[in-house]
Amino acid sequence: MPPASREKTRPSVFWPLAAIAAPLIALMFKLEIQGAEKLPREGAYVLAPNHYSEADPLAVALAVWKAGRAPRFMAKESLFRVPVLGAVLRATGMVPVARASSAASARQTLETSETLVRLGRGVIVYPEGTLTREPDLWPMRGKTGAVRLALADDIPVIPMAHWGVQQVMPRYGKLKVWPLRRRVRVLFGDPVDLTAYQAEGPVNLAGATDRVMADIAELLAQLRGESAPAERWNPADHGQKETGRLEP
Repeated sequence: MPPASREKTRPSVFWPLAAIAAPLIALMFKLEIQGAEKLPREGAYVLAPNHYSEADPLAVALAVWKAGRAPRFMAKESLFRVPVLGAVLRATGMVPVARASSAASARQTLETSETLVRLGRGVIVYPEGTLTREPDLWPMRGKTGAVRLALADDIPVIPMAHWGVQQVMPRYGKLKVWPLRRRVRVLFGDPVDLTAYQAEGPVNLAGATDRVMADIAELLAQLRGESAPAERWNPADHGQKETGRLEP
């Protein structure tokens, strides 16, 4: 593993949390991490992983911690109002995101991007926005949130793929505690080149998002030893809402 960053070695609330959480997560997942050196040692970044299990944020968080950075996620703004949980989210620098108008959303994106750069922090953003609906757990079509955040302040987007969490908790399934330490492989990729998408506009945002999703799918293909689908699954084409339930 590469050396830890200053944000990990500097005393913080992450230390006691990691002391408790990391061993528990490690009981479930035996992580095999490749490409950890591609996660920046210092400064802002947006980490974009695939998402196919309710439990995979645990594996992603542990992988980022082992790679030398403090794991911070985008979290619903409403969670910050929950007693105790809200205090933990704020203390660890998690990033609130609210459902808002386009103008408010754009303003929040810019403010978040500036904060990440100013504090030299990274954030984990699932570009799909929810668990993949693709029948074979390949990444589906992404949303523009991750690239909006990155392009607002020229922050690098690091693609990431992992495979094996579904053995512990299948998509929409129940937790399988036994056997312990199921193998989970993690692969960090090179920063996505978004130079061609710097100009503003929905077409460029969509193109940048497609590029990120293609890189994630390629990393997952390497882990699975299979070829990724040529086209990304689109829930709208299959009568599915964001919740994954079929439309009436």
